[in-house]
Parts: sequence; C-alpha cells; structure tokens
Amino acid sequence: MRIAYVANYQGPSLVDARPCLHNFSLAARVKIQLIAELLQRSSHEVEIISQGALEPQVAGTKSRSRFYPSFSERERFHPDIPIDYASALAVRFLIGFWESAAAQRLLRARHGRSAFDVVVIYNLQRAQIGCARLATRRLGVPVILQYEDDSFVDVHGRATTGLMSEYHLAARRRALKCVAGGMAVSPYLLSQMPSDIPKLLLRGVVSNEILRSSREANVSRQNWVVFSGTHEGTQGLEQLITAWRLLTLAHWELHIAGQGPLTPALEKMAAGDRSVVFHGLLNRQENARLLCAARIGMNPQDVTKTPGNVFAFKIVEYLASGVHVITTPRGALEPELEAGISYIADNAPETIAACLKQLIGERGYERSTSSSSK
Repeated sequence: MRIAYVANYQGPSLVDARPCLHNFSLAARVKIQLIAELLQRSSHEVEIISQGALEPQVAGTKSRSRFYPSFSERERFHPDIPIDYASALAVRFLIGFWESAAAQRLLRARHGRSAFDVVVIYNLQRAQIGCARLATRRLGVPVILQYEDDSFVDVHGRATTGLMSEYHLAARRRALKCVAGGMAVSPYLLSQMPSDIPKLLLRGVVSNEILRSSREANVSRQNWVVFSGTHEGTQGLEQLITAWRLLTLAHWELHIAGQGPLTPALEKMAAGDRSVVFHGLLNRQENARLLCAARIGMNPQDVTKTPGNVFAFKIVEYLASGVHVITTPRGALEPELEAGISYIADNAPETIAACLKQLIGERGYERSTSSSSK
C-alpha cells in the first residue's frame, strides 16, 4: 500500500528554515520515524506530509510577517521515506487556517502524482483534520487516526471554553466519526473512537538502538537519574531540578537531554552544580546510549485530572532501556509495565526528592520490566 502519514514532523532542514523550536519534541519525532520505518519494512510505501507548524509567537508583530514556501526534507531519517513540508504563513490569526489549507493542497498534489491507499493522521490538529476530511470526502481514501493527546481537554485534563474552542471541538468530533481505524496510547483515548472500527492500544514503539544498547548496558550502568524530552512547562523540569538541589546524593548525577523554551532557565537554575549535566538535543543513537547508561528515568509531568488523556512516550523508552521509572499517575497500565514504575502523587519538589531518596536508599531502581520478566 501507499500511505500518506500526515504528522507535524520537524526534521533538520525545517528547523534550519523556519522558527519552530517550540515543538522540538524528541518523542514525537522519534515515534513518527519508528512507525514509518515499521510500515516501510512491511513492504508499504510511506510518505510523510507535515504542516511544518510555526512557532506561535512568530506572527506576534507585523514586522515578522513572512511566507515560508513548501519544500522537501534534505536530511531524511530513512532514504526511502520522503518528507514534504507544506507552506506556512506567519500572519496573526491566519497561521492555523493556512496550515490546514496548505497541508490539504500538498496531500492532493502528492495523491495526484501517485494515489495513496490510506492516510494516517497524527492527532487531531487543524491540518490533520483538514487532510482527513479531504481524504474521505474528495479522494475516497480511508483514514487511520494515531491518537497521542486528548483533543477535548488540555494536558491537565481541563476542558477549554469559548466559542472558538467549541468550534474546534465540534470539528474534532466530526473527524473522529469518519476514521476507519485507530491506534492510541491509552484505553481512555481508544474509547473516544467509534465502537465499530478496528482499534489498537499502542503505548509506544521501541527503537533497535535502545534494544541493542540495553543488551550491552547491564555491566556499565552509572548512578545517573535521566530525563529525556521536550523542555516545556508541563514536564515538571523546574520542579525536578529544585528537588535535586534539595538532595545531597553522593556519587549520583542528574542528566537532562532535549531542548525547548525552558532550556535557558533550567541551565540557569542548575548553574554551578556539577552533578547536573545537560546533553542538548540527541539523535536516536545518542539518546539510547544515555538511557541505557542510567539507573532511573524521570517523568515528573504535571498531574492530569483525566488519567489516560496523555501517555508519555519516554516511559516506554525508559522501561525498554532497563531503567526504573518515576512518574506521576498516567492511568492504569499493563502489569508488565507497572513492574518497573514508582508513582509520585504530584510533581512538587519535595515529593520528587522524597521518592528519589527512598528509591536510591533501598536500591529500588533494580526493579525494572526486564528484571521482572526473567
């Protein structure tokens, strides 16, 4: 089959060409790569179509209004998987409308050159909804939803209000009704899809890099606590660094990978503390080596009122790396995953510090999914 994978993918060429650092999500990019590679290895032809979303603040002033033309990614993660970016327009109040229209034009053009058999959409953003509507109504192509984040509440589980919010919510409800199948990170998100379509619970996808590094890691693990992900407000990174400063853990280090809008503030918070190490944005191989060298993986995300509305991809990566995970509640998980997890009720610095101190003192980090399966 020929598959159009409509996702807000951001490769190296896009990062160089457009202001899009706000969405520097290592997890999303890696998950898109891995799923595309799995489909390609199953003899499908995959093409990624990305709206190449702009940083919201880029249209904050008239002087920064700008048009960004469509183009193709020069640095592919796989030689046989092309990535095409739709054009973007940095004009206040028009960014989202343009993203949707431009992504649809690109999907139609690529379909016209060589017809797609199925369209996979990553979440229910405006561009993805527009492409789903085009595929089902105009192109006669079925749509599969890859559902990562609840589209009806925010990351804290709170519903949004207002006329514009209701307009977008209605569009998302209509989009859900037209999908022919879906995969999601939690049973809660799967329950939002039509009851009569095929569904798959897909917590995460583990890269070969992590599997290889994990097999070699048992004799070389360091006393490291690691966080790998986007540096933004809901991740609990400020609380994590504050918690680390409350502790006096001899011979232990906190390693932070990734990048985002909070990176400068986090580096300032940790200035002068040699036990806190920043790694910047890592590729898949580098990230795998970092995770598999650690003993504890951190996911101190803000607590949600709706367990299961999101599920951090990093939890699956941590568990596959053989590290023990500390996380805020993410909804009920499978027993084989729960074996390697310690929960904290909230991400207050004192709560994080207490859990780390107990886990290290009792060597609880030796409990992992890999050890429980032996």
